[in-house]
Amino acid sequence: MTDASLSELARRFGVATEFHDWTGRLVAVEEATLVAVLAALGVEAGTEEGRAAALSALADRYWSRSLPPTIVGRLGSETSFWVHVSHGDPAHVWVRLEDGTVRTGVQQADNFTPPFELNGRLVGEATFVLPADLPLGYHRVHLRSGGQECSTALIVTPAWLGLPSRLGARRTWGLATQIYSVRSKNSWGVGDLADLADLAVWAGARHGAGYVLVNPLHAAAPTRPMEPSPYLPTSRRFTNPLYLRVEAVPEFAYLPKRGRVWKLRTAIQARAGKVDTIDRDAAWAAKRVALKAIYRVPRSAGRQLAFDAFKEREGRALDDFATWSALAEKFGGDWHTWPEALRHPRNPEVAEFVARHGTAVDFHRWLQWQLDDQLAAAQSQAVRTGMALGIMHDLAVGVHPDGADAWALQDVLARGVAAGAPPDEFNQLGQNWSQPPWRPDQLEELGYQPFRTLIAAILRHAGGVRIDHIIGLFRMWWIPEGASPTKGTYVRYNHEAMIGIVALEAHRAGAVVVGEDLGTVEPWVRDYLRARGLLGTSILWFEHEGGRPLEAERWRELCLSSVTTHDLPPTPGYLAGEHVRLRDELGLLTRPAHDELADDHAEQAAWMAELRRVGLLGVSADEEQVILGLYRYLARTPSRLLALALTDAVGDRRTQNQPGTTNEHPNWRVPLTGPDGTPLLLEDVLTDPRAQALAAALHSATAPHPE
Repeated sequence: MTDASLSELARRFGVATEFHDWTGRLVAVEEATLVAVLAALGVEAGTEEGRAAALSALADRYWSRSLPPTIVGRLGSETSFWVHVSHGDPAHVWVRLEDGTVRTGVQQADNFTPPFELNGRLVGEATFVLPADLPLGYHRVHLRSGGQECSTALIVTPAWLGLPSRLGARRTWGLATQIYSVRSKNSWGVGDLADLADLAVWAGARHGAGYVLVNPLHAAAPTRPMEPSPYLPTSRRFTNPLYLRVEAVPEFAYLPKRGRVWKLRTAIQARAGKVDTIDRDAAWAAKRVALKAIYRVPRSAGRQLAFDAFKEREGRALDDFATWSALAEKFGGDWHTWPEALRHPRNPEVAEFVARHGTAVDFHRWLQWQLDDQLAAAQSQAVRTGMALGIMHDLAVGVHPDGADAWALQDVLARGVAAGAPPDEFNQLGQNWSQPPWRPDQLEELGYQPFRTLIAAILRHAGGVRIDHIIGLFRMWWIPEGASPTKGTYVRYNHEAMIGIVALEAHRAGAVVVGEDLGTVEPWVRDYLRARGLLGTSILWFEHEGGRPLEAERWRELCLSSVTTHDLPPTPGYLAGEHVRLRDELGLLTRPAHDELADDHAEQAAWMAELRRVGLLGVSADEEQVILGLYRYLARTPSRLLALALTDAVGDRRTQNQPGTTNEHPNWRVPLTGPDGTPLLLEDVLTDPRAQALAAALHSATAPHPE
């Protein structure tokens, strides 16, 4: 039994003392886990005296505040909040909207809470109610009482997001791809933003696709070895310059001795053709030399103005990222090992470093400017070909613990714990993602500013965003440092604020939001997301009920549906049992492989029977016919968005990522290949008969039919 004071502290900070696992069993959280997680929230809970002091401090902190740190409301609804003033003093409350308009007439409601004695002063509590007609946006609530004035953040969010109006009532389909794996004749051994634009043009113009869903393009450390996982970035706020097309930078046209750049590209392409994995280090080393030379080319007056405007818009966040990148090049990619004085971005020694290495820092600002240009160009090209949405970006769960965001935002991220996932059906040992999670208390203190800028940035040049593990905006599995993933617990976030901010930024961008809501999910979470107009995710292999495939007509409408996902083998490999074989080979199974294979065979047989039942599969169908049947089945669901994995489109069989591994499998380093394992270039994809057949099937199923 957990100590009562420890349980109360955990409750106050949203830390779960028990939870239901993936089998439905109620599990009690160990006391050591609770103590460690509370410590990561800045609470000393290891002793009874410490717990009592922490509870007392919580009460004092609450009553010493005049206003909540952040107030969150919904458009069209009244929002109530508390106010603390000296007992008996009048309180005057008003709102200043983000456009500068002042709104008065905030009404007071009954509140019979008795006054609290705080350091010899009686503090009274009142309740005020904001009107329902406040506009969407980031505003400030002001309070004046006893000659003092203060204010706090007010965020008014959409009640409903839904799909952009330009999509109307139509369904649409799109490609899902790991763009680094999609290389072309002109790319530098790694798929880039120009390749992304070309892929979007093919899918949109030739096959009526509405979007391309791409892997996270977040920044990696500029040091060797470059982290291959797009889901473990150094920063989610900025983009990896590895994805730049060097020749697309405008100043390239004025670069003297351009022949050197062509030689670099030829050499890296030749190297890429000799290995069966993506070599990010070699590609970045070559690109960096070329980009550094282009950076030195004088810019026109207009281009310089544009660069200056970009730097001003991005502000301190860009300065911090560029500074970290320059420091990493000098001292290594782990800021914990840097000289002590450089381990916090606000230390004066960091400013001195910037003053001494201004060009090195500015180069990294410039790279982000080029990425902003090329991201904008890719989205523009996609939309101009007729895509309703264009590029849909992917937001990773978190960041590398040693990286740029962890350095710049270290006061907002929890230390001594890592985000992850408890054991589930497909990852039976649980997962430790090594990423420091947001501290919910610090986000609230800052009016969610770091989260707001993150969401705004990823939607700047996008028609949509897929949020990986969106349940992490409700609760996150925190694992104490040194503990196994099974020894964690859930920490709750203010999902009304987090989801509301996502909806607000998407509304402003005219974008759709897709939440990856797979795994262990509380049932009410999916209901909440649907009620707020955010799409969920359905993967065909996971859609079953009572041991049988879920009939197509019963799938969710507000959803992005696909046959597979990047954490499973492409469908040709899945049909061959590759997901069981690989996990067995890597020691990731918790029961005998023959039992897993037997269950897999039974599951696949059930799906084949379902395809035959609805007339989509013959008795002696081959692999291509089975995959076509699966996607045609997908098209029979009411889901508004359908996704075709590019790997399925070309018959690729290799697994892009095996959860629970790092170097045991070449995760995130597998180039696109055909059914026989031969690497494919983007030019091959555009003429591939198999890809054309699958794209045509989805286009036919989603195209509007004339009355």
